[in-house]
Amino acid sequence: MSILYYDPFTEFDRLFDDAFATRFLPISTLESTEGDRGGRGGQRRGPWRPRLDLYENKESNTVTAIFELPGVKQEDVNLDVHQNRLTVSGAFKSEFPPDDPGYVVKERPRDKFTRTINLPSGVKPEDIKAKIDQGLLIITFPKVTPEQEPKRITIS
Repeated sequence: MSILYYDPFTEFDRLFDDAFATRFLPISTLESTEGDRGGRGGQRRGPWRPRLDLYENKESNTVTAIFELPGVKQEDVNLDVHQNRLTVSGAFKSEFPPDDPGYVVKERPRDKFTRTINLPSGVKPEDIKAKIDQGLLIITFPKVTPEQEPKRITIS
């Protein structure tokens, strides 16, 4: 049985934000990515969510979550577990101030970020393994804990 720990509402939020940002937000809150001053083709400033892949390995009974965090250092990322939810948060740090007049184009994220995924019930924080490698945060946790695995009871 395959269990997917994916929150579709996160994607709906992102789609609506992207669709309505250029129509209803004032031009001053948009960043132009095409060099025009009118804000067409711009991106909305605000919370940025790292992209995520979830991979389920049936042989090892684990789930691996891979977050794209290019340029983020290990000490700038926080992992919190609360009520079977894993929250990844942190901040991008830039060597230049965000309001520096020397910027011609600003496309890289430079804000705080957060992303939350649901964990299978019974996963303990000590069962979660995380590492950062080449801009990817790789988090692995058990899909089903040994206490939750089905057990056969013999009838006497």
